Amino acid sequence: MPTSHYPLLLVDGYNIIGSWTCLKKTRDHHGLELARQELIEALINYTAHQGFHTQVVFDSQYQKTPSSLENHSPNLSIYFTAWTQTADTYIEKVCASFFRRIVPSPPRIIVATSDRDQRLTVVGYGAEWMSAQGLANDVELSTRQVKQKQRSNQRTPGRFLFNCLDSKSQERLAQWR
Repeated sequence: MPTSHYPLLLVDGYNIIGSWTCLKKTRDHHGLELARQELIEALINYTAHQGFHTQVVFDSQYQKTPSSLENHSPNLSIYFTAWTQTADTYIEKVCASFFRRIVPSPPRIIVATSDRDQRLTVVGYGAEWMSAQGLANDVELSTRQVKQKQRSNQRTPGRFLFNCLDSKSQERLAQWR
């Protein structure tokens, strides 16, 4: 669990894949791996824009493997649970340590899942809850805001032809005045 002054967003990966229509379609037509990749790509930009440390948690899918952590960006990591642990139990343990402040922890923990029982448990530990649809809406809003900001940064300042000219041409015109 990252320790910093940034909020920690814990995402129940398979719950989100099963809740977002676009990810369900990808999973059903192209497989789980591609759906996971789409979720990760959507969350990388969202995480950076929101200033979160995000950890997407996936169950091991009944494979006898140890847990593993993969870093996909400075603020986003993927955690695959060990074969005997579910994503829910991992998320609950993180929230319990946050509640007890056993280790240095982030100022906030937000858990994204539409699992009702999970929601009640993590809120009981003092974490915040976000539904799968709420996360989808936030990701979409964040994407629009970033695109809008990029468009406004690309526009030239002002609406006059003078502002579109390079500095040398602007100087020549200023001399002719």
